Amino acid sequence: MNTDRLNSEREIRRYYRALYSAWGGQNWWPAETRFEVIVGAYLTQGTAWLNVERALGNLRAAGILTMARMREVGLRRLETLIRPSGYFRQKARRLKTFVAYLDAQHKGSIDELFSVPLALLREELLALNGVGPETADSILLYAGNYPVFVVDGYARRIFTRHQLIPETANYEEIRDAAEHALRPLGGLASRSTKPRSASGSAHTPSLMSEATRSPLAQIYNEAHALIVAAGKSHCGKSQPKCDGCPLQAFLPRGK
Repeated sequence: MNTDRLNSEREIRRYYRALYSAWGGQNWWPAETRFEVIVGAYLTQGTAWLNVERALGNLRAAGILTMARMREVGLRRLETLIRPSGYFRQKARRLKTFVAYLDAQHKGSIDELFSVPLALLREELLALNGVGPETADSILLYAGNYPVFVVDGYARRIFTRHQLIPETANYEEIRDAAEHALRPLGGLASRSTKPRSASGSAHTPSLMSEATRSPLAQIYNEAHALIVAAGKSHCGKSQPKCDGCPLQAFLPRGK
């Protein structure tokens, strides 16, 4: 492994420690069931979480946040319920595709789905219409509790601004770097029901955020959530607000 890669991995570990020390656990993912996490992973594509919460609220009120009801609901009715999340026609079809896949490949069973080995299940999810790496890894980590790091726009922005990865790095390269960097920290993350500072990302505890998971999956869970917090609160796309950010001290000179 080259020196630049080792230095980047060391820095990523320092970033995690700084963020966790400042803000504590973020109680991700805010959901009561694994199926709700899966639905949320689809709905959050291309929109803010507040819009997802509105759509999930509609589904919950209509009693459709279960596999059985999602299977039965008509496409047009589903579109209406998830309209607040945006791209609602596209997302409704994708949710129906997931249900059909689960029925055909895993007997409609979430338990059976998440008994599949990580590499194989990731391939299956990526083969579904509308499931890219970020959606697949969100499902794997937050619903399946597999040890996978989720790379989103915030992670890419922070890592590139801090010169931890080249701007040309693709999703898999960033994921691989983050997983290798954080792997030695497995077991260090603890559960926190009271984040120590408003971070723009923390949630109240839920059944899924408090689910039993491996120490490594917990580290990846917290790391992704804390990076989102830093992105939302400080590392904006065009107007970064570095003052008060736990990562300000790590900025390269001249930034």
